[in-house]
Amino acid sequence: MPLFIGLMSGTSLDGIDAALVEIPVPTEKDTRCHPRLLAHHAEPMPEPLRGQLWSLCHADHASFAALATAEEVFCRLQAQAVESLLIESGTANSAITAIGSHGQTIEHAPLGHRGGPAYTLQLDNPSRLAELTGCQVVADFRRRDLAAGGQAAPLAPAFHETIFRTEDEWRLVLNLGGFANLTLLPPRQDERNPLGFDTGPANALLDAWHARHRGERFDADGRWAASGRVDEALLERLLAEPFFYLPPPRSTGRELFHLDWLQGHLRGGEAPQDVQASLAELTATSVALGVAMARERLDAPPATALVPCGGGTHNPDLLDRLARHLPETPLMSSEDWGWPADWLEAGAFAWLASRRLSGLPGNLPAVTGASGARVLGGIYAP
Repeated sequence: MPLFIGLMSGTSLDGIDAALVEIPVPTEKDTRCHPRLLAHHAEPMPEPLRGQLWSLCHADHASFAALATAEEVFCRLQAQAVESLLIESGTANSAITAIGSHGQTIEHAPLGHRGGPAYTLQLDNPSRLAELTGCQVVADFRRRDLAAGGQAAPLAPAFHETIFRTEDEWRLVLNLGGFANLTLLPPRQDERNPLGFDTGPANALLDAWHARHRGERFDADGRWAASGRVDEALLERLLAEPFFYLPPPRSTGRELFHLDWLQGHLRGGEAPQDVQASLAELTATSVALGVAMARERLDAPPATALVPCGGGTHNPDLLDRLARHLPETPLMSSEDWGWPADWLEAGAFAWLASRRLSGLPGNLPAVTGASGARVLGGIYAP
Protein backbone atom coordinates (compact mmCIF):
# COMPACT_ATOMS: atom_id res chain seq x y z
CA MET A 1 0.00 0.00 0.00
CA PRO A 2 1.50 3.40 -0.98
CA LEU A 3 2.78 5.55 1.88
CA PHE A 4 2.71 9.33 1.84
CA ILE A 5 3.84 12.03 4.24
CA GLY A 6 1.87 15.25 4.60
CA LEU A 7 3.53 18.40 5.96
CA MET A 8 1.54 21.34 7.23
CA SER A 9 2.54 24.57 8.96
CA GLY A 10 -0.44 26.78 9.66
CA THR A 11 -1.02 30.45 10.38
CA SER A 12 -0.41 29.92 14.10
CA LEU A 13 3.31 29.42 13.33
CA ASP A 14 3.68 26.97 16.20
CA GLY A 15 5.38 24.16 14.30
CA ILE A 16 5.29 21.68 11.44
CA ASP A 17 2.85 18.78 11.55
CA ALA A 18 3.97 15.62 9.78
CA ALA A 19 1.58 12.74 9.11
CA LEU A 20 2.42 9.31 7.70
CA VAL A 21 -0.60 8.12 5.73
CA GLU A 22 -1.40 4.91 3.90
CA ILE A 23 -3.44 5.73 0.79
CA PRO A 24 -4.74 3.13 -1.70
CA VAL A 25 -4.31 3.91 -5.38
CA PRO A 26 -7.73 5.04 -6.65
CA THR A 27 -9.22 3.19 -9.60
CA GLU A 28 -10.97 4.67 -12.62
CA LYS A 29 -14.32 3.31 -11.47
CA ASP A 30 -14.00 4.52 -7.87
CA THR A 31 -11.79 7.52 -7.17
CA ARG A 32 -12.76 7.43 -3.51
CA CYS A 33 -10.08 6.02 -1.26
CA HIS A 34 -9.83 5.49 2.46
CA PRO A 35 -6.62 7.00 3.84
CA ARG A 36 -5.33 5.59 7.10
CA LEU A 37 -3.19 7.56 9.53
CA LEU A 38 -0.23 5.41 10.61
CA ALA A 39 1.97 7.82 12.57
CA HIS A 40 2.46 11.50 13.24
CA HIS A 41 5.04 13.92 14.57
CA ALA A 42 4.95 17.58 15.62
CA GLU A 43 8.16 19.54 15.06
CA PRO A 44 8.10 22.71 17.22
CA MET A 45 8.86 26.02 15.56
CA PRO A 46 12.08 27.53 16.98
CA GLU A 47 11.47 31.03 18.29
CA PRO A 48 14.00 32.73 15.95
CA LEU A 49 12.34 31.19 12.89
CA ARG A 50 8.89 31.99 14.21
CA GLY A 51 9.98 35.61 14.61
CA GLN A 52 11.34 35.70 11.05
CA LEU A 53 8.14 34.26 9.61
CA TRP A 54 5.96 36.55 11.70
CA SER A 55 7.87 39.56 10.39
CA LEU A 56 7.52 38.39 6.79
CA CYS A 57 3.79 37.81 7.23
CA HIS A 58 3.36 41.42 8.39
CA ALA A 59 5.92 43.14 6.15
CA ASP A 60 4.96 45.75 3.58
CA HIS A 61 8.31 45.07 1.91
CA ALA A 62 10.64 42.07 2.25
CA SER A 63 14.11 41.54 0.84
CA PHE A 64 14.96 38.52 -1.27
CA ALA A 65 17.73 37.69 1.22
CA ALA A 66 15.26 37.65 4.13
CA LEU A 67 12.89 35.37 2.20
CA ALA A 68 15.71 33.03 1.15
CA THR A 69 17.13 32.82 4.67
CA ALA A 70 13.76 32.03 6.25
CA GLU A 71 12.98 29.54 3.50
CA GLU A 72 16.23 27.62 4.05
CA VAL A 73 15.71 27.37 7.81
CA PHE A 74 12.06 26.41 7.31
CA CYS A 75 12.98 23.75 4.75
CA ARG A 76 15.55 22.22 7.09
CA LEU A 77 12.90 22.11 9.81
CA GLN A 78 10.58 20.29 7.40
CA ALA A 79 13.34 17.78 6.70
CA GLN A 80 13.84 17.31 10.45
CA ALA A 81 10.11 16.67 10.87
CA VAL A 82 10.25 14.02 8.13
CA GLU A 83 13.33 12.37 9.63
CA SER A 84 11.80 12.26 13.11
CA LEU A 85 8.54 10.81 11.76
CA LEU A 86 10.40 8.11 9.84
CA ILE A 87 12.54 7.17 12.85
CA GLU A 88 9.60 7.11 15.26
CA SER A 89 7.50 4.97 12.89
CA GLY A 90 10.36 2.67 11.86
CA THR A 91 9.88 3.56 8.19
CA ALA A 92 12.63 3.88 5.57
CA ASN A 93 12.57 6.93 3.33
CA SER A 94 12.67 4.56 0.35
CA ALA A 95 9.19 3.34 1.37
CA ILE A 96 7.67 6.81 0.92
CA THR A 97 5.91 7.39 -2.39
CA ALA A 98 5.92 11.16 -1.93
CA ILE A 99 5.85 14.01 0.55
CA GLY A 100 3.00 16.48 0.17
CA SER A 101 4.34 19.86 1.31
CA HIS A 102 2.05 22.81 1.93
CA GLY A 103 4.81 25.25 2.90
CA GLN A 104 4.26 28.30 5.10
CA THR A 105 1.72 30.86 3.94
CA ILE A 106 3.23 34.33 3.98
CA GLU A 107 0.40 36.15 2.24
CA HIS A 108 -2.87 35.12 0.63
CA ALA A 109 -4.64 37.59 -1.67
CA PRO A 110 -7.05 35.68 -3.93
CA LEU A 111 -8.72 38.94 -4.97
CA GLY A 112 -5.42 40.74 -5.54
CA HIS A 113 -4.05 43.77 -3.76
CA ARG A 114 -4.90 47.33 -4.72
CA GLY A 115 -6.06 46.33 -8.15
CA GLY A 116 -3.21 43.92 -8.81
CA PRO A 117 -3.42 40.25 -9.83
CA ALA A 118 -4.58 37.51 -7.48
CA TYR A 119 -1.76 35.75 -5.66
CA THR A 120 -0.95 33.41 -2.84
CA LEU A 121 2.56 32.98 -1.44
CA GLN A 122 3.72 29.90 0.43
CA LEU A 123 7.35 29.89 1.57
CA ASP A 124 8.67 26.53 0.42
CA ASN A 125 11.54 24.94 -1.49
CA PRO A 126 10.44 21.49 -2.65
CA SER A 127 13.63 20.93 -4.63
CA ARG A 128 15.67 21.46 -1.46
CA LEU A 129 13.29 19.27 0.56
CA ALA A 130 13.68 16.46 -1.97
CA GLU A 131 17.45 16.83 -1.72
CA LEU A 132 17.45 16.77 2.08
CA THR A 133 15.03 13.85 2.52
CA GLY A 134 15.75 11.68 -0.52
CA CYS A 135 12.00 11.55 -1.15
CA GLN A 136 9.84 12.67 -4.04
CA VAL A 137 8.00 15.87 -3.15
CA VAL A 138 4.69 17.29 -4.36
CA ALA A 139 4.20 20.99 -3.58
CA ASP A 140 2.67 24.28 -4.74
CA PHE A 141 -0.91 23.03 -4.45
CA ARG A 142 -2.70 26.36 -4.35
CA ARG A 143 -1.66 28.31 -7.42
CA ARG A 144 -3.22 25.94 -9.99
CA ASP A 145 -6.65 26.56 -8.48
CA LEU A 146 -5.90 30.29 -8.40
CA ALA A 147 -4.93 30.17 -12.08
CA ALA A 148 -8.33 28.63 -12.82
CA GLY A 149 -10.09 31.58 -11.19
CA GLY A 150 -10.46 30.03 -7.75
CA GLN A 151 -9.56 31.36 -4.32
CA ALA A 152 -6.98 28.57 -3.79
CA ALA A 153 -8.56 27.99 -0.39
CA PRO A 154 -9.79 26.19 1.49
CA LEU A 155 -8.38 22.96 0.06
CA ALA A 156 -9.13 20.71 3.05
CA PRO A 157 -12.88 20.24 2.22
CA ALA A 158 -11.99 17.78 -0.56
CA PHE A 159 -10.19 15.64 2.03
CA HIS A 160 -13.03 16.12 4.51
CA GLU A 161 -15.36 14.68 1.88
CA THR A 162 -13.15 11.59 1.58
CA ILE A 163 -13.03 10.98 5.34
CA PHE A 164 -16.40 12.12 6.64
CA ARG A 165 -19.03 12.00 3.89
CA THR A 166 -21.59 9.23 4.35
CA GLU A 167 -24.48 7.85 2.32
CA ASP A 168 -27.36 9.33 4.29
CA GLU A 169 -26.22 12.02 6.78
CA TRP A 170 -25.50 15.74 6.59
CA ARG A 171 -22.26 16.56 8.38
CA LEU A 172 -20.24 19.64 9.21
CA VAL A 173 -16.46 19.70 9.57
CA LEU A 174 -14.88 22.74 11.22
CA ASN A 175 -11.16 23.39 11.12
CA LEU A 176 -10.09 25.69 13.97
CA GLY A 177 -6.57 26.75 13.09
CA GLY A 178 -5.36 30.32 12.99
CA PHE A 179 -8.50 30.86 10.93
CA ALA A 180 -11.66 28.79 10.77
CA ASN A 181 -12.97 27.02 7.70
CA LEU A 182 -16.19 25.13 7.46
CA THR A 183 -17.23 22.19 5.27
CA LEU A 184 -20.88 21.16 4.81
CA LEU A 185 -21.15 17.61 3.46
CA PRO A 186 -24.43 16.42 1.93
CA PRO A 187 -25.17 12.71 1.96
CA ARG A 188 -23.56 10.85 -0.95
CA GLN A 189 -27.03 9.95 -2.22
CA ASP A 190 -27.66 13.70 -2.60
CA GLU A 191 -26.55 15.21 -5.93
CA ARG A 192 -25.46 18.51 -4.41
CA ASN A 193 -21.77 19.28 -4.03
CA PRO A 194 -20.09 19.88 -0.67
CA LEU A 195 -19.73 23.50 0.31
CA GLY A 196 -16.75 24.96 2.16
CA PHE A 197 -15.33 28.38 2.98
CA ASP A 198 -13.47 30.38 5.61
CA THR A 199 -15.73 31.74 8.34
CA GLY A 200 -13.21 34.15 9.91
CA PRO A 201 -10.57 34.19 12.65
CA ALA A 202 -10.20 31.27 15.06
CA ASN A 203 -6.95 31.17 17.03
CA ALA A 204 -5.05 33.94 15.23
CA LEU A 205 -6.52 36.90 17.11
CA LEU A 206 -6.93 34.96 20.37
CA ASP A 207 -3.25 33.97 20.32
CA ALA A 208 -2.01 37.42 19.33
CA TRP A 209 -4.04 39.26 22.00
CA HIS A 210 -3.02 36.74 24.65
CA ALA A 211 0.66 37.05 23.69
CA ARG A 212 0.50 40.84 23.88
CA HIS A 213 -1.02 40.90 27.37
CA ARG A 214 0.11 37.64 28.97
CA GLY A 215 3.44 36.98 27.24
CA GLU A 216 2.52 33.41 26.22
CA ARG A 217 1.72 32.09 22.75
CA PHE A 218 -1.80 30.90 23.48
CA ASP A 219 -4.60 30.92 26.04
CA ALA A 220 -4.35 27.39 27.51
CA ASP A 221 -7.81 25.76 27.61
CA GLY A 222 -9.31 29.20 26.95
CA ARG A 223 -9.07 29.95 30.66
CA TRP A 224 -8.32 33.65 30.23
CA ALA A 225 -11.22 34.11 27.81
CA ALA A 226 -13.49 32.24 30.22
CA SER A 227 -12.49 34.64 33.02
CA GLY A 228 -13.67 37.64 31.02
CA ARG A 229 -17.07 39.01 30.08
CA VAL A 230 -18.17 39.49 26.50
CA ASP A 231 -18.29 43.17 25.60
CA GLU A 232 -21.47 43.18 23.53
CA ALA A 233 -20.81 46.60 22.01
CA LEU A 234 -17.31 45.56 20.94
CA LEU A 235 -18.63 42.29 19.54
CA GLU A 236 -21.23 44.18 17.51
CA ARG A 237 -18.52 46.42 16.04
CA LEU A 238 -16.33 43.42 15.18
CA LEU A 239 -19.24 41.62 13.54
CA ALA A 240 -19.86 44.64 11.31
CA GLU A 241 -16.85 43.51 9.23
CA PRO A 242 -18.25 42.89 5.71
CA PHE A 243 -16.27 39.66 5.28
CA PHE A 244 -18.63 37.79 7.60
CA TYR A 245 -21.52 38.34 5.19
CA LEU A 246 -19.80 37.69 1.86
CA PRO A 247 -21.21 34.73 -0.04
CA PRO A 248 -18.83 31.83 -0.74
CA PRO A 249 -16.40 31.20 -2.29
CA ARG A 250 -14.40 33.16 0.25
CA SER A 251 -11.12 32.85 2.12
CA THR A 252 -9.19 35.10 4.47
CA GLY A 253 -6.08 35.42 6.61
CA ARG A 254 -3.80 37.81 8.48
CA GLU A 255 -4.11 40.29 5.62
CA LEU A 256 -7.53 41.24 7.04
CA PHE A 257 -7.74 39.97 10.61
CA HIS A 258 -4.79 41.17 12.71
CA LEU A 259 -4.19 43.16 15.90
CA ASP A 260 -4.35 46.51 14.10
CA TRP A 261 -7.80 45.52 12.80
CA LEU A 262 -8.85 44.70 16.35
CA GLN A 263 -7.30 47.88 17.73
CA GLY A 264 -9.36 49.93 15.32
CA HIS A 265 -12.53 48.63 16.98
CA LEU A 266 -11.48 49.31 20.58
CA ARG A 267 -12.66 52.44 22.34
CA GLY A 268 -10.05 52.39 25.12
CA GLY A 269 -10.46 51.23 28.68
CA GLU A 270 -11.62 47.68 27.83
CA ALA A 271 -10.35 45.04 30.25
CA PRO A 272 -7.95 42.77 28.32
CA GLN A 273 -9.70 39.60 29.51
CA ASP A 274 -13.04 41.00 28.29
CA VAL A 275 -11.52 41.58 24.86
CA GLN A 276 -10.29 37.98 24.90
CA ALA A 277 -13.77 36.75 25.80
CA SER A 278 -15.20 38.90 23.01
CA LEU A 279 -12.73 37.44 20.49
CA ALA A 280 -13.70 33.90 21.49
CA GLU A 281 -17.35 34.87 21.07
CA LEU A 282 -16.52 36.40 17.69
CA THR A 283 -15.11 33.07 16.51
CA ALA A 284 -18.15 31.13 17.71
CA THR A 285 -20.62 33.66 16.34
CA SER A 286 -18.92 33.89 12.92
CA VAL A 287 -18.88 30.09 12.68
CA ALA A 288 -22.61 30.02 13.48
CA LEU A 289 -23.21 32.66 10.81
CA GLY A 290 -21.25 30.49 8.38
CA VAL A 291 -23.30 27.40 9.27
CA ALA A 292 -26.54 29.32 8.69
CA MET A 293 -25.21 30.61 5.35
CA ALA A 294 -24.12 27.14 4.23
CA ARG A 295 -27.45 25.56 5.20
CA GLU A 296 -29.40 28.28 3.41
CA ARG A 297 -27.27 27.94 0.29
CA LEU A 298 -27.81 24.17 0.07
CA ASP A 299 -31.31 24.20 1.62
CA ALA A 300 -29.94 21.73 4.16
CA PRO A 301 -31.42 20.43 7.41
CA PRO A 302 -29.44 20.63 10.66
CA ALA A 303 -26.36 18.43 10.40
CA THR A 304 -26.25 15.24 12.44
CA ALA A 305 -22.73 16.11 13.64
CA LEU A 306 -20.18 18.89 13.67
CA VAL A 307 -16.64 17.54 13.69
CA PRO A 308 -14.10 20.10 15.00
CA CYS A 309 -10.44 19.70 14.14
CA GLY A 310 -7.24 21.71 14.44
CA GLY A 311 -5.66 23.40 17.45
CA GLY A 312 -8.93 24.97 18.57
CA THR A 313 -10.22 21.57 19.63
CA HIS A 314 -7.99 21.90 22.71
CA ASN A 315 -9.87 25.02 23.83
CA PRO A 316 -12.86 23.90 25.96
CA ASP A 317 -14.10 27.47 26.34
CA LEU A 318 -14.31 27.89 22.56
CA LEU A 319 -16.02 24.52 22.10
CA ASP A 320 -18.57 25.43 24.79
CA ARG A 321 -19.35 28.67 22.96
CA LEU A 322 -19.78 26.78 19.70
CA ALA A 323 -22.14 24.30 21.35
CA ARG A 324 -24.27 27.16 22.68
CA HIS A 325 -24.48 28.75 19.24
CA LEU A 326 -25.29 25.46 17.47
CA PRO A 327 -27.66 23.64 19.87
CA GLU A 328 -29.21 21.53 17.07
CA THR A 329 -25.90 19.98 16.02
CA PRO A 330 -23.87 17.79 18.42
CA LEU A 331 -20.09 18.17 18.42
CA MET A 332 -18.37 14.85 17.72
CA SER A 333 -14.72 13.80 17.84
CA SER A 334 -12.87 13.18 14.58
CA GLU A 335 -11.22 10.22 16.32
CA ASP A 336 -14.50 8.35 15.84
CA TRP A 337 -13.44 8.18 12.17
CA GLY A 338 -9.82 7.27 12.91
CA TRP A 339 -8.35 10.77 12.58
CA PRO A 340 -7.16 12.70 15.64
CA ALA A 341 -8.19 16.34 15.28
CA ASP A 342 -4.62 17.64 15.15
CA TRP A 343 -3.62 15.64 12.08
CA LEU A 344 -6.36 16.19 9.51
CA GLU A 345 -4.64 19.09 7.75
CA ALA A 346 -1.31 17.30 7.42
CA GLY A 347 -3.25 14.24 6.24
CA ALA A 348 -4.97 16.39 3.63
CA PHE A 349 -1.65 17.27 1.99
CA ALA A 350 -0.55 13.66 1.95
CA TRP A 351 -3.84 12.89 0.21
CA LEU A 352 -3.39 15.78 -2.24
CA ALA A 353 0.05 14.42 -3.12
CA SER A 354 -1.50 11.03 -3.89
CA ARG A 355 -4.12 12.71 -6.08
CA ARG A 356 -1.39 14.52 -8.01
CA LEU A 357 0.55 11.35 -8.71
CA SER A 358 -2.65 9.64 -9.87
CA GLY A 359 -3.48 12.57 -12.16
CA LEU A 360 -6.73 13.27 -10.32
CA PRO A 361 -8.20 16.66 -9.32
CA GLY A 362 -7.56 17.89 -5.79
CA ASN A 363 -9.85 20.90 -5.64
CA LEU A 364 -13.61 21.26 -5.30
CA PRO A 365 -14.74 24.02 -7.68
CA ALA A 366 -17.93 24.50 -5.66
CA VAL A 367 -15.70 25.40 -2.70
CA THR A 368 -12.91 27.48 -4.23
CA GLY A 369 -14.81 29.01 -7.13
CA ALA A 370 -12.39 27.65 -9.75
CA SER A 371 -13.73 27.25 -13.28
CA GLY A 372 -13.35 23.49 -13.04
CA ALA A 373 -11.65 20.55 -11.35
CA ARG A 374 -7.87 20.77 -11.55
CA VAL A 375 -4.91 18.52 -10.79
CA LEU A 376 -2.97 20.43 -8.13
CA GLY A 377 0.74 20.62 -7.37
CA GLY A 378 4.12 20.13 -9.01
CA ILE A 379 6.33 17.05 -8.72
CA TYR A 380 9.97 17.26 -7.59
CA ALA A 381 12.11 14.17 -7.96
CA PRO A 382 14.57 13.17 -5.19
